[in-house]
Amino acid sequence: MPLDSIVDPAPDSVPPRIWDYVSRSPLYSLWNLRGVPPKTIAKRTWRALIADNLLGRAAELGFYFLFALFPTLFSASSILGLAARSASSIYYKLLEYLALVVPTSALGMVLTTYNETTASATSGKLTFGLIAAIWSASVGVSAIQDALNTVYNVRDHRSYFKARLSAIGVTIALSGLATLTLAAMLGGDFFAAVAHARIPNHFAAALFALVSRLIFWTAAAALLMLCFAVIYYWAPGVQKRRWRWLTPGATIGILAWLLVSLGFRLYLHYFNFYSITYGSLGAVIILLMWFYITGFMLLLGAEINSEIEAAAMERNLSSATLDAPSDTNALPRSEQPSSSPPTIRTSAGPSSPASHGPAAPSGPRA
Repeated sequence: MPLDSIVDPAPDSVPPRIWDYVSRSPLYSLWNLRGVPPKTIAKRTWRALIADNLLGRAAELGFYFLFALFPTLFSASSILGLAARSASSIYYKLLEYLALVVPTSALGMVLTTYNETTASATSGKLTFGLIAAIWSASVGVSAIQDALNTVYNVRDHRSYFKARLSAIGVTIALSGLATLTLAAMLGGDFFAAVAHARIPNHFAAALFALVSRLIFWTAAAALLMLCFAVIYYWAPGVQKRRWRWLTPGATIGILAWLLVSLGFRLYLHYFNFYSITYGSLGAVIILLMWFYITGFMLLLGAEINSEIEAAAMERNLSSATLDAPSDTNALPRSEQPSSSPPTIRTSAGPSSPASHGPAAPSGPRA
């Protein structure tokens, strides 16, 4: 049987033991496909996407992301407020950079609600409400955990509280990384503005501004990749984890997320029928749709990674089976044939060796 037919099975025919191997023995690098053609990975990913119902899972993530949005913003702003008194105004400026990917009407609703929340918050509310806000914000990460367990075909053996504490830790880490990502973009624009204001030479100022933006936006892209790496490392309940800074699934997921988000913004700019159809709820529906896109790209990247690992594991096991020696030395000692000739049991006495030629004379007769 050719190996291509082994590593490209139907979704229902993948042996469960393959996913056990993937859970217990993750690959060191997912960029090495172990001889599996990329076309095979694409076919497997498409079949798994349908079998795992990623479209429905993405809709579930979109709802939980919307539910956890404002608690997350409240938590991040409160944590930032421990280091800066004007944390609300600083965080407001950071959120404005979300306009690069979030539709304008949806972002306007988010900023308005954020201002209303922070304006009515007192020090007591910040102190006692921070824990509740973090707990509520972790709902989105808990939904990611359940979805990635489905993608990797594993059952999470962690207890409810242990899984929820892990979700809270990931929520705090992602909130910090998202804040740093926005801060990196703000830092690039800040140093560019300082260069234009302080450097008299226009060419030198433009060059310094370009270099500063390039450095800080590269750092922002690296932090975004780190967010995906943290999710793919901590979310699935596999038995053994392996840290990977950048994976094929994360690369495809991030690029597709950026392209689809920009395409969605262009669509809304020229063909915005949401406000006509949904009225005052149009901004909420647009934000929910963007969260749906975000959740789907996140799951798509995880699905690609899991299918790469499963296909490589199947190919390794199939190669080991096909290349196994067929001589008798590979058999257990109890199953190896005896080196002595076969014996024939007669009724006259004990067994004697069988002869394949004429019988030897027994000696002269008396």
